[in-house]
Amino acid sequence: MNIFLLGFWILSFLCAVSYIYTRTTLSAITEVGFVQFQRAYLVVYLLAMAGDWLQGPHVYALYDSYSMTTHQIEILFVAGFGSSMLIGTVVGSFADRYGRRANCILYGVLYGLACVTKHFNNFWILMVGRFLGGMATSILYSAFESWLVYEHNKRGFDQDLLGNIFSNAILGNSLVAIVAGLVAQFFADQFGFVAPFDVSMAVLIIMIVIIIFTWPENYGDKTSNFKQSFSNAMHSIRTDSKVLYLGLIQSLFEGSMYVFVLEWTPALTPKAHVTGASAKRHLLEDNEEHHGTIPHGHIFAAFMVAVMFGSSVFKVLSKFTSIESFMRPVLFTAALTLLTPILFPGNQAVIFTGFLVFEMCVGIFWPSLGTMRGKYVPEETRATIMNVFRIPLNLLVVVILLQNLPINTIFLCCVFFLFLAAFFQHLLFQSYEKIKMSSPTTDSAVVKLKEDEADIAAAAAADSKQEQVV
Repeated sequence: MNIFLLGFWILSFLCAVSYIYTRTTLSAITEVGFVQFQRAYLVVYLLAMAGDWLQGPHVYALYDSYSMTTHQIEILFVAGFGSSMLIGTVVGSFADRYGRRANCILYGVLYGLACVTKHFNNFWILMVGRFLGGMATSILYSAFESWLVYEHNKRGFDQDLLGNIFSNAILGNSLVAIVAGLVAQFFADQFGFVAPFDVSMAVLIIMIVIIIFTWPENYGDKTSNFKQSFSNAMHSIRTDSKVLYLGLIQSLFEGSMYVFVLEWTPALTPKAHVTGASAKRHLLEDNEEHHGTIPHGHIFAAFMVAVMFGSSVFKVLSKFTSIESFMRPVLFTAALTLLTPILFPGNQAVIFTGFLVFEMCVGIFWPSLGTMRGKYVPEETRATIMNVFRIPLNLLVVVILLQNLPINTIFLCCVFFLFLAAFFQHLLFQSYEKIKMSSPTTDSAVVKLKEDEADIAAAAAADSKQEQVV
């Protein structure tokens, strides 16, 4: 048994044990209203993520089958990040004014149209598809969470339950990723590389229908235009250090994560199969050179199980200490794990172990970030603020990947970014402690602020006469 399968089975066992532990030792959630609300969100969210996962494995293969050059494919990939950074920020910010539910539907429409473009062996049509996909990605990582936090607060559910939803979302997302990969491979083998995109489009259509019939609409500040909304978001970032710290943590961690996604293949490929691993190279050349030299499917499955394990660890940690506190060692650990390909080049076992720990940190990071944003980011400009910080996030990825840097330098950049993220997390923890010490009760003053915000949201909801989630 190779080390990749061994890692998968060990993590699967740990994941099962942690799941059983959290189910038996942590108090079960029995509130019917919350369970129904959580189900209504997770069904839609996981369909949205499935639409994304179904496309990922075969984007490069499809472009290659169209006889695109490596340089053309590089341009298409960079266009996706650039679109998400610029156009996607504007489109994603529309959620606050025109509605988060409407923006989530727009995600399905844009990504569905991007799937249609994959049927055309034309560089410029495929470029349009990349632009549409970039815009959709910005919506995926802002509007859905914004809708969830508003509805959660409006219905008066306990703030701690928000972390439970995020944790279950990450757990489900990892399972969806594995299943989507298998489904995509089956359809690609049977009908060609464009087939997974058709399956994705069908999933997105189902998601849109469910949103229409089960989700009520909610808004941020409906009265402000984009310029005013952007101005309000920047004001919140300048005047509230907690929002600034959270945004920087998001940009630094996610930027490192996206770079890692493109770099783990050459880092794990044995030196015997690599020509000049430390030499300068084009962004996507390694994907061609290393194809088939390592079991990508086994490694990806192990990564996803590690993320699932991390989501269970989040539930345990959040019961014993604050998220603001335990995220400091988590981010510090994530930085150390990406030192493994630098300190132990060619050592597959050590590097793979380090990468698994990094993915576990990813599983802890996502529900933690979502919960903290639910506490600190103002409701009226939530989606706008989240998209503002996607600008430096995508910029980091584009700049690093276009420099043709040696792989060791790329990982050093990621380590530096993650150490910075840990530093800003420590500053956020200090702010949290100051608020907690100034509060006359044992509860954080942050929770009180969110309760006040929930009252405002409920009043706004009453005025708009919104329907309830089925």
